[in-house]
Amino acid sequence: MTNNLFVYNTLTRKKERFEPINPPFVGLYACGPTVYGDAHLGHARQAITFDVLYRYLQHLDYKVRYVRNITDVGHLVDDSDDGEDKILKKARLESLEPMEVVQHYMNRYHQNMESLNVLPPSIEPRASGHIIEQQELIRKIMEAGYAYEVNGSVYFDVIAYNNNHPYGQLSGRKIEDLLSNTRTLDGQSEKKNGLDFALWKKAGPSHIMRWPSKWSEGYPGWHLECSAMSTKYLGMQFDIHGGGMDLLFPHHECEIAQNVAGYGQPSVRYWMHNNMITINGQKMGRSLGNFITLDQLFEGNHKILEQAYGPMVIRFFILQAHYRSTLDFSNEAMQASEKGLMRLMNSIAKLKSIQPSNSSSIDVDALAERCKKAMEDDMNTAKLVGHLLGGITQINNLAEGRETISEKELEKLINLYHSWVFSVLGLELPSASEKANEITGNLIEIILQLRSDAKLSRNFKTADRIRNELTKLGITVKDRKDGADWEIN
Repeated sequence: MTNNLFVYNTLTRKKERFEPINPPFVGLYACGPTVYGDAHLGHARQAITFDVLYRYLQHLDYKVRYVRNITDVGHLVDDSDDGEDKILKKARLESLEPMEVVQHYMNRYHQNMESLNVLPPSIEPRASGHIIEQQELIRKIMEAGYAYEVNGSVYFDVIAYNNNHPYGQLSGRKIEDLLSNTRTLDGQSEKKNGLDFALWKKAGPSHIMRWPSKWSEGYPGWHLECSAMSTKYLGMQFDIHGGGMDLLFPHHECEIAQNVAGYGQPSVRYWMHNNMITINGQKMGRSLGNFITLDQLFEGNHKILEQAYGPMVIRFFILQAHYRSTLDFSNEAMQASEKGLMRLMNSIAKLKSIQPSNSSSIDVDALAERCKKAMEDDMNTAKLVGHLLGGITQINNLAEGRETISEKELEKLINLYHSWVFSVLGLELPSASEKANEITGNLIEIILQLRSDAKLSRNFKTADRIRNELTKLGITVKDRKDGADWEIN
């Protein structure tokens, strides 16, 4: 199978033609959530990014096995080898069993993903269900001479690894700089040096989640699960590993080291990372008061929100930026996305009412080619959305009789919009509340058409009255050559 899809490989820092190891089969692995809290905008961006990739690869007729993990053990509070497990901390604060916390937030995550129309993965393994596989990988790493055991805990020896393999190649960091920026060990740590990371931790007396091993009763380190589970379900070498930019170092860097040390080779062909979401130009954080969960967005119950935003508005907002660019959330940006989505859906609905002619005055193939090239260029959904919105003018012209289209070309145009908008981008027709907004939009469009008719018949008094009445209702009308734009203030 041949295609012109190019993806940006974080490892090589360049766009590369996508060539699967075993076409037409594709192995795709993306880091899933750590289930100790509600999903937020960052979770949504990562999930939607790789959901679109999953959909697009299927659109290209690849047979995709998509694996997305659930981290339910071993993720410590400071993302190093100290502190408290995040799930255990939540369980202690809420007087719950750790697996109650896991199940509760996993259920909520799945509900949020379903609302966003994120397809379920082919396989969704949990770290706690793959302890044996993780222990076996530790054994292989130790046999290769890249790990050591101290008092029942096992650590990866980064210096020993770097003597034979480059550590830091994914993030572009040099071992010398990492060592100079790492705190000097004070004699209380079990590690040989501060860069070493835990493969297995001996559980303390109060640690509830623990499993037997040859080293101690304990639990695996956070980085280990993805190495063990991705290769179990996708093979020793697979095509794509995805995740957020925040996981690039140290998590994905450690994955590469574990795979090379334990399996003798790197496992991933293409590394793909989505960028971060900021809130009004600031990094999202609880301490800044701008941390917004998806449920808060859906319900509009956060102090910085001016209104609730439906799941499809959020999805459309995320799709309007390239996945590797920073995306800034604001009420203005969300409201613009809401109007853009409404325009797109209204235009798709108009396609059903267009009457075909014997000839065509528009070039559907040219629009199809622009859409195709946008996605082939490292999955540029921003360009794709731009092309689809740009086609609205032609749809409006067809609906108003200013352009013509044959039956065959009309069918192609309908298929084009349905394929890209619904199948690849994963947008859905509005829910009941969103439908109400759509009806409101349609009514405004009808009123503006009546105003346009009044102007054409030189009945300017009626046209002005319509505009003034809309203004009183908080609707701003901006005239253009081929009609009028409007927005709700």
